Amino acid sequence: MSSQVIFAERGDKRQVEQGDRLAPKFNADGLLPVVTTDYATGEVLMQAWMNAEALARTIELGEAVYWSRSRQELWHKGATSGLVQKVRELRVDCDQDAVWLRVDVVGEGCCHVGYRSCFYRRVPLGEPAAAGAPVRLELTEDEKAFDPEKVYGKK
Repeated sequence: MSSQVIFAERGDKRQVEQGDRLAPKFNADGLLPVVTTDYATGEVLMQAWMNAEALARTIELGEAVYWSRSRQELWHKGATSGLVQKVRELRVDCDQDAVWLRVDVVGEGCCHVGYRSCFYRRVPLGEPAAAGAPVRLELTEDEKAFDPEKVYGKK
């Protein structure tokens, strides 16, 4: 972890919930869940994870850095795609075990599938599915914001 960002030791409940020191509580895997929203619109863009190093780098750079669970490495959002997330505000929840990033996205979107948001499908509520059939998802975005093959290459 960076020598410039120091997290406080987790103290008692009052210190964690009402104190003025960042004392994140990482889960058993050393991670915190992160919800990322568009600063201007409030639109939920993605959910990801941060380890201590990713959180420290995000604070230092002012750009979103996550921990990729699938690749087991730091992931500076936009390093490959150019779709950088400039952090305008970083918040922690009451017990400091979750992070909320409010960002400006440089580029058309942030989802590796090509949509603006990773939450481009909805689950219909209150509508019974046909007997034995799985629930069908509904698209919430009419078209992709960018072509992922042009941005990331063929996979």
